[in-house]
Amino acid sequence: MSFFITFEGVEGSGKTTQIHRLKKYLTKKGIPCRITREPGGTPIGEKIRKILLNPKFQGMVPLSELFLYEASRAQHVHEVILPLLKKGEVVLSDRFMDASIAYQGYGRKVDLKWVERLNRLASYGIKPDITFLLDCPSHMGLKRALQRNQKRKNKKEDRFEREQIEFHRRVRRGYLALAKKEPQRIKIIDTRQGEEKVFERIRTIVDQRIGLKK
Repeated sequence: MSFFITFEGVEGSGKTTQIHRLKKYLTKKGIPCRITREPGGTPIGEKIRKILLNPKFQGMVPLSELFLYEASRAQHVHEVILPLLKKGEVVLSDRFMDASIAYQGYGRKVDLKWVERLNRLASYGIKPDITFLLDCPSHMGLKRALQRNQKRKNKKEDRFEREQIEFHRRVRRGYLALAKKEPQRIKIIDTRQGEEKVFERIRTIVDQRIGLKK
């Protein structure tokens, strides 16, 4: 059963928590699945990730940032996503091409046509079957991210978490615009309702789409 599910959202939206809960749920159902992430997911991608998130590189121009994301994505799709889908597995990705529309397109104000074209090239034309957009107000997400970092030893704010609040508001607007454009694929879930209710909604949608029973 090949199926491609992605998780998107602003910083601190709870993507990582929910993606691991879904993997645990699917594994219990006997469904082979794999978690991966962007940027990253491959040895080359993880090297690119370190550059992209390093706060020392605040001077990175938007186009450089976009090209690095797309380079990581091309390697990710070729090396991880496509092979897993061909094997009939469920792929769960923490961010994918929608993130470039939201972050580089809306957040950095790169021409959306450029972002969309590079997305198509880097993704080899594939699109997720379902995308869960975990939504919350930008200030709330940043507060959660800060609290998360404080709980982890040696965990500091990354380059995106250090951006001004208006940047994060533009990113959120970008995600919501995408969801409005593709409502069949992108499902908005308000994370203010709490972790359990968020996962229940995710589980229900996945059950319906891939024909699982409780």
